[in-house]
Amino acid sequence: MKKWNFKSKSNPKVISKRLEAAVGPVNGFVFNMNHEKNNSITFKMRKRILYAWYLFFLNSIVVHGKLSQTDIENETDVEISFNQHFLWKLVIITNIIAGFSILIAVFSRENSSVYMYLIGAILLAIGLLLWIRVQKKYERNIQEYKTLISEILEA
Repeated sequence: MKKWNFKSKSNPKVISKRLEAAVGPVNGFVFNMNHEKNNSITFKMRKRILYAWYLFFLNSIVVHGKLSQTDIENETDVEISFNQHFLWKLVIITNIIAGFSILIAVFSRENSSVYMYLIGAILLAIGLLLWIRVQKKYERNIQEYKTLISEILEA
């Protein structure tokens, strides 16, 4: 999880309306907003993922944000955190656990075949390669969201 904090020279309600207009369902985003009692606004947004293979092509980051009014009028404290989509975490962990469990099962037996070693090693390698690849994609996707949010707030 990465965090991004900054101040904006606008009212939280104005910022929330801009965000909602720019990243609504028409533009392919899932956007939820809550107005809290203590004059702050929280929001959550992510790209809509309709099919599993969209994970490879679309920005699969979940953005959680909080807009808080500061003591100065027309200034907002913006706190944003970026999280990896749950489906990516599930795919990577499943591959790594399956690879390790096959390798452990193979090492605990005396008459294991070469194919079992191969299957366990391949699953483990796929999990590790996916993890490395997803981390690079995660950094790129965070930059895309930062650019998008900056453009929305400057408008």
